Amino acid sequence: MEEFLRTLMGKRIDAFCGASYGVRGEVVNVEGGVLHLRDDDDEVCYVAVDKIIAVKEKRDKDRQSGFVFQS
Repeated sequence: MEEFLRTLMGKRIDAFCGASYGVRGEVVNVEGGVLHLRDDDDEVCYVAVDKIIAVKEKRDKDRQSGFVFQS
């Protein structure tokens, strides 16, 4: 998993650690079993790699899922 996460360096991802918990940010480092993610507020979150169950690459940071309302 660490090798795979290193291929995503500089990209924005969602890392899911359980059914209701996930984190989003730019991959800035993967080292010693820890993923380092930087969010939009320039804060860094540290995630244990062995707790990650799924990763999704974010292609467009301004686009969010949900309903689209048209008038």
